[in-house]
Amino acid sequence: MLPLSLNPIAFTLGPLTVHWYGIILGLGALAGLFLAIQEGKRFGIMPDFFLDLLLYGVPSAIICARIYYVAFKWDYYSAHPGEIVQIWNGGIAIYGALIGAFLCGFIYSRAKGYRFIRIVDICAPSLLIGQMIGRWGNFMNQEAYGGPTNENFLRNTLHLPNFIVDQMYIGGIYRHPTFLYESLWSLVGLAIIFIIRRMRFLRVGELCAFYLIWYSFGRFLVEALRTDSLAFQGPDWLASLLRGIWSPMTAVFEEGYLDPAYGNVRTSQLLALILVVAGIVFIVVRRVTGAAKERYLDPVERKGTVPAEAAVPAESAVVAENAEEPVSVQDAAPIDNEDKAEASPDVPAEPEQNGDTRKDD
Repeated sequence: MLPLSLNPIAFTLGPLTVHWYGIILGLGALAGLFLAIQEGKRFGIMPDFFLDLLLYGVPSAIICARIYYVAFKWDYYSAHPGEIVQIWNGGIAIYGALIGAFLCGFIYSRAKGYRFIRIVDICAPSLLIGQMIGRWGNFMNQEAYGGPTNENFLRNTLHLPNFIVDQMYIGGIYRHPTFLYESLWSLVGLAIIFIIRRMRFLRVGELCAFYLIWYSFGRFLVEALRTDSLAFQGPDWLASLLRGIWSPMTAVFEEGYLDPAYGNVRTSQLLALILVVAGIVFIVVRRVTGAAKERYLDPVERKGTVPAEAAVPAESAVVAENAEEPVSVQDAAPIDNEDKAEASPDVPAEPEQNGDTRKDD
């Protein structure tokens, strides 16, 4: 009996067809929003800021992700222009989504008076959990899978549940669940972020850098397993370099087939390597030059506002100023016994004592 694959369509409402792909991407976005709001509260950032950022960021990310994908598949989409907008069938690139999200986040953060680097640090876990959940949309569509494998490896070596093994039976053969590899890699990275962001050694910008390094390193390893990679025709030395760096993985995995018609360099693999190097250089250079002075745990300042710890009510400032100035006998206005009696009618006037400079405790 052949394995049964899952239906990519969740339900229909009249002419409207709702795909699992869209539902799962939506859940990933909501999970990311929740994490951003919770972390933002620690820095005094209102939830509405992140809600509006999501409303602007998601469309920007999807549009750029689709443009990125279509650009590398232009030979096909130029002949099928009607399919360019059919994102429910899959075909969006995560790095394109990151470009869109970062551009939108930069513009929106600056417009709201925040430094972009502080906001992207806070949102780094949101990006990672969104990618972790979103990969299951590829699972439902039976896309972004790896090269051929066998049922025994999936069931007995990886101990995967039946619904995953059955869904990985594509085109008459079992495939590597690269979506799962990447999703689990993101889960581990998310756990690490939750730990290090509470440590005082972390500087501003380094959480975002860690996210890019961690995700890109995992993507570099997983991308070579896939058989549907976006690619271009690059120099032979570059293709050989990428294969050489990945070669230790051949002890466990076999590299996925790359159609020479697409090219000899996997785009996402090259970009992943560049981001890993760039992230490391970013951290090291800022540490060595002393530019990384501000800690991640420091308050987030907004342009045109006063930090919470620096804001002192006017009355409190006057009281504090007066309290610091000692009051001398000469400066105090003389009060005779009659005035004392009028001020405190229930307290008998004390006899006047020369040189009495006592103060209330």
